[in-house]
Amino acid sequence: MSEELTPTAELTMPPAAPQSIGDLKRKAQLTGTVKRVELYGAFVDLGLGTDGILHISQIGQDRVNRVSDVLQVGQTVDVWVDRVNPSQGQIILTMVEPLGVEWSDLEEGQVYTGKVIRLENFGAFIDIGAEKEGLVHISELSHDYVKHPSEAVRVGDEVNVKVLNFSKRKRRINLSVKAMLEKPVQEPSAGRNARVVEPEDTYEEIEEPEEEALTAMEMAFRMAMGDNYQSGKGKKGQKKANYRQKIRSQQEDILSRTLRHN
Repeated sequence: MSEELTPTAELTMPPAAPQSIGDLKRKAQLTGTVKRVELYGAFVDLGLGTDGILHISQIGQDRVNRVSDVLQVGQTVDVWVDRVNPSQGQIILTMVEPLGVEWSDLEEGQVYTGKVIRLENFGAFIDIGAEKEGLVHISELSHDYVKHPSEAVRVGDEVNVKVLNFSKRKRRINLSVKAMLEKPVQEPSAGRNARVVEPEDTYEEIEEPEEEALTAMEMAFRMAMGDNYQSGKGKKGQKKANYRQKIRSQQEDILSRTLRHN
């Protein structure tokens, strides 16, 4: 009795091969056969009823002086669709693999998965498949403080990045890793929101020390030495000042009566 197998994942079917020029899309990869070689390029049979044109400048990354130095009739070649115009029956091909992300494809806020290719003190360079690698400034690597990019990423790492801005004229793409990371919740530090207790707040809880009994001579001595009391500030400070002023008045009265009897 055979066991019934339960599929654990769906199979991804490869895209259907184009059957006509109308099925072609830009950057589509095709395999063709060189049908004819000319000074300016070659014609490639794609099996679609319409031959593709491969210009000499698109045969490779390096400069090609003669097409026949690289291509021969009957040779099988891998090509990509550079442009297609079904109404005119024209297919323009290239043997240079097109960029995954072109300047015209870029938009602020787009998300890409790229690879870290270089680290500098000021940030990390990320390859997202564009003509120019993008820069993640050190301040955009993490929500936490990063002293050097190596503390956050390493060369070869794959990271998710968001496009902050770009300039084709300056050939610059600014990216952010931080924008793809969840912002950590900062717990309030102990006592951060607690009310700060000022000395005046606890003034009424402080009992005035009992005044020690002073002799007339001690009072006179203190007065002569400038044993004065400073008045407090605010309502509570004024209360304390009034209390001390009262004691001072009593002391002065006692001193005055003492001096009259002497």
